[in-house]
Amino acid sequence: MFKTTLEQWAILDKVVELGGYNQAAEAMNRSQSSVSYNLSLLQQRLGISLLRIEGRRALLTPQGETLLAQVRPLLNAFHVLESRAASLHDGVRTQLELVVDNIFPRQTLFRVLQQFQQQYPATQIQLTEVLEYDDPLHPAVPDADVMVMTRREDVSGRGQWLMNVDFLAVIHRDHPLLSLAQPLTEYDLSRYPQIRIGTSRSQAPNASVGQSEQWFFSTVDTAVEAVMHQVGYGWLPQERIDEALRQGVLQPLPLNHGGRRSTPMHLIVKKELIPLDDQVIALVDLFTRYCSGQGTISGT
Repeated sequence: MFKTTLEQWAILDKVVELGGYNQAAEAMNRSQSSVSYNLSLLQQRLGISLLRIEGRRALLTPQGETLLAQVRPLLNAFHVLESRAASLHDGVRTQLELVVDNIFPRQTLFRVLQQFQQQYPATQIQLTEVLEYDDPLHPAVPDADVMVMTRREDVSGRGQWLMNVDFLAVIHRDHPLLSLAQPLTEYDLSRYPQIRIGTSRSQAPNASVGQSEQWFFSTVDTAVEAVMHQVGYGWLPQERIDEALRQGVLQPLPLNHGGRRSTPMHLIVKKELIPLDDQVIALVDLFTRYCSGQGTISGT
């Protein structure tokens, strides 16, 4: 049997947040005597003082600060639990499955997720990152609610254009290729490995130049690291290497046919979700807004 209740700790937290018994009582729709009684009982059962009064404000004692800091995660978890229970009662979605291609810009993805979490704190996002070209029949793709993929048409159907991901041909500033005469020829490039994102059976968006030996890496991050460590040169998403370019650690490859390419990203919504529920609409709107996409969503 516990000596204290979660309700008592919630009252203490509200008193500290608002600075007094009266304010907490009003915010919690309680009488001041109820707030005072519960806090007195809490401190009596613990055998320590949790609050001190300075002027008109109620402040935590050092012991109170220590204990309330440990309890607050429980209070937050309980708020989330009740919010999800309310969502279940109202028939509101509590989980949304999202599949995103690994080349999609991370900063944009996390901005979208942050905004969505603030709008729908009771809805969990189940995020799966894939390399679409690595396995176009990835089992997560047809079952996901929302997908951000490189191809407009695949096993899941059609989607709207969202944005283009820019790829740059780059090399480490100390790599021997940069000591050769410029622009580089296909023969020059063929002497060193080309770093590619995907697997040897995939058809990656950063197609090869010349007849270089190709080394495949299964994520964007490892491909970037390989180029950073002078394993070879590669076509890499600009968003992932902007800082290295600004610092001069990576240099654009001096190619006579240009060193920039773009791969389109598309937003696909599972057909079974049409008409769309509020959470899917919000997620689609956030992706569209942050990527400046145009058009309407079509399903599978």
